[in-house]
Amino acid sequence: MIRGYPARPSAERGGRIVLHVATDAPRFRVRFHRVGATIDAVDESSWLPGVAAPAASADSDWRWPAYAFDVADWRSGVYVAQLLTDATERAPLSLAATDAAALFVVRGEGNRELLYKLPVATYHAYNGTGGGCFYFQPPRSAEPPGSRVSLRRPGGGIGGSTFGAADHYDATSARQTFAHWDAPFIRWLERAGYDADYCTDFDLHDGLVPLGRHRLLVCVGHDEYWSAPMRDAVEAFVASRGNVAFFGANVCWWRIHVVDGGSAIVCHQGGPHGALDQWWRPTGAHRPEDAMTGVSYRHGGGWWDGPRSTRGYTVQRDTHWAFAGTGLLDGDAFGADTRPPLVGYECDGAPLAAFDPRTRIASLARDAARAGTPETFELLAVAPLSPEWDELPAREYGASGEGLHAATMGCYTRNGTVFTVATTDWAQTLQQDARVARITQNVVDRLLLGSRDAS
Repeated sequence: MIRGYPARPSAERGGRIVLHVATDAPRFRVRFHRVGATIDAVDESSWLPGVAAPAASADSDWRWPAYAFDVADWRSGVYVAQLLTDATERAPLSLAATDAAALFVVRGEGNRELLYKLPVATYHAYNGTGGGCFYFQPPRSAEPPGSRVSLRRPGGGIGGSTFGAADHYDATSARQTFAHWDAPFIRWLERAGYDADYCTDFDLHDGLVPLGRHRLLVCVGHDEYWSAPMRDAVEAFVASRGNVAFFGANVCWWRIHVVDGGSAIVCHQGGPHGALDQWWRPTGAHRPEDAMTGVSYRHGGGWWDGPRSTRGYTVQRDTHWAFAGTGLLDGDAFGADTRPPLVGYECDGAPLAAFDPRTRIASLARDAARAGTPETFELLAVAPLSPEWDELPAREYGASGEGLHAATMGCYTRNGTVFTVATTDWAQTLQQDARVARITQNVVDRLLLGSRDAS
């Protein structure tokens, strides 16, 4: 057995990455892979002495032996350190590995217009290594109050156990891991010819990324857990004419507190006085996520197990630039026949007044602004959720299941432009539906401010 984790989830180009490794083998080596359009081995260490070390709890720093490696001139991107022993030296890398691998990012230098952010906090929120996570036997924190998980343990994108039901449509990788949503999107992005810098959400928290040097920030899949500094950085970027594309959902649902020198995170998700770290609640952060993303999970919903029922997205404004070249017209549906269906497994929405099943036209609630919806928000496509969905959350003006819940694709401009597709499974349909791929290209091209031809 061999396992490991990075001391920090990112490194600068030309710097060093520190990995903490424990193994019962007498020696091991590390093979480094960059995961982009293809998976490419970029370097390999010499044999190193193996040291056995005990596992620890989910909320503690495991303090395994540390090994430092030069990053040299590696291109910015997502990297996997594959941990090899004599018995496994010829084993191929699996992005779904539950041991013998660790994930990290080599940050860019701010000279590319496109910046891709990895949701490492969400990976760790669901990382069950050590016997707990935010969803299973959550370790308690007294100050700040809530549940606490360590970032210095195996897992966090790859190489550990992950909480949650298997994806009915794709059980080859666990949800809440790099392989499930981010890797397919990055593969598409780089094969389409886009050149990006990469970072993690903790790089935004620590101020290590010069956002102002980029034109477009992209977030994909399930980006659920945000600290206040992460959100502050993105909102300041938009206010200074930066653009953001959220190709995911359940975005910024929970606030986290980064503690102990960046080695752990805490989140308060419930108690006698409510969830103190839910962004939208008056008893929580009282800062609706809609104000940043345009939408919220509380207006959408989740379908976690088994095949789900959805008729796909219905187009609401076919003249919008996002639909250029798709052939879609108002009232047309798309994304119902992909595998998985485009809408779900979790999706975000805007507060809607109505959806007419005859005309297939939706309208925003007149008082949508009280939920944080930006005044310039445009409805582009909607997918009403049926009562069959596992969760239709409570919100300001209704209990769970009340009112109209619908996935809502849209955008708004507040100096910069923010676009959201409002569904976690967008990345998995890119290779299946040419219209989904064309919308993605349109969004990236447009928000890169015409750096490529979007016509």
